[in-house]
Amino acid sequence: MTAVPSEERVDQAMSIEDVLSPELLGRIRDRAPGYDARNEFCAEDLEDLRQAGYLKALVPTEFGGLGWELPQLVAAQRLLAAYAPATSLAVNMHHVWVSVARQMVRMGHDEFEQVLTETAQGHIFAFGISEPGNDAVLFDSVTEAQVLEDGAVSFTGIKIFTTLSPVWTRLGLFGKDTAASGAEAEKPLIFGFLPREAQGWRSAEDWDVLGMRATHSHSTILEGATVPAGRIVRRLPTGPNQDPLVFAIFSSFLTLLAAVYTGLGDRALELGAEHAAARTALTTGESLDQDPDIRYKLAEAQLAQLALDAQLSGIAADVETAAEHGASWFPRLVTLRTTATRTARAVLETALAVSGGAQYRRTSELSRLYRDALAGIHHPSDDESAHRTLANYLLGPLG
Repeated sequence: MTAVPSEERVDQAMSIEDVLSPELLGRIRDRAPGYDARNEFCAEDLEDLRQAGYLKALVPTEFGGLGWELPQLVAAQRLLAAYAPATSLAVNMHHVWVSVARQMVRMGHDEFEQVLTETAQGHIFAFGISEPGNDAVLFDSVTEAQVLEDGAVSFTGIKIFTTLSPVWTRLGLFGKDTAASGAEAEKPLIFGFLPREAQGWRSAEDWDVLGMRATHSHSTILEGATVPAGRIVRRLPTGPNQDPLVFAIFSSFLTLLAAVYTGLGDRALELGAEHAAARTALTTGESLDQDPDIRYKLAEAQLAQLALDAQLSGIAADVETAAEHGASWFPRLVTLRTTATRTARAVLETALAVSGGAQYRRTSELSRLYRDALAGIHHPSDDESAHRTLANYLLGPLG
């Protein structure tokens, strides 16, 4: 463990409010519509969050971070998403790698310390995992990984949804060593962190999408991009396995992703209640928050949101404490992610329904939130993958 001098450490007692102040969150909410309309990266938001120390929130204090635990970061990401979902999702991918490194270092895998020390120094980590046509996600890769004589690894392929494309300084990626001996299914998967200054990669600049536009999740084209030997952190067999890195990635990604969509639902419910209270029924002269049907709809949305609140909090605490859930861990994680994204869409539909036709305008915050929520359909684990996981857990694998 590489400790930092005590005078350089950050006070681990800093609360969420100390870092995400009302003033900071207000600026972030004010900028969100413009980023979306212009399809512009949330650069000012990211700089504000960096200066507040938020990018190193999960880094232990001995490495120079804030020393937060996962439940605190989950709560913060949920709060940030209620102000600007795309900004929260963008910084989420950086936080995922820090969470992964934190878990791995705790288990004695010191090769991941570089993530913690470099995050404390100001580096930004991005997620270069998703690939077009790869429904195996972490268990296989269509990216070619060529091992060089000095131990470095050259990667060739395409990574999609590379959030933080304009600013990342380290890209966490993986590929398959296709030159390794043995059958195709036996070839190893190699994980490493690509420095931005490396040659052999380019951004496709193809992010012009329906929602979550400020994330700038451009595809990344790898054309022999070389990761130095010291930045190669893991080699895994192809196919499902119980390696701790697999659990660290899935548990960090799915829990933090769920936090973003839970926060989005929080804001949708808040706006739905505000709009209902501000509208008056011509037939009764009363505000619509007094209408029994409107009250029932909003109560039903609140019911779903509160159920998700308990699920998110429980999973975050269990990941932090390494709870013994055994074979039910992955079903629990995919259920959380699926419930969070489904609930966000359902709550938004209710909020739009009770808020009147004016909220159908493109400039409405509810309209923007609804488009942002639709991105949840495409995040791993998608609906089909989640149901395969649950069916295999409950019924056993297909015969």
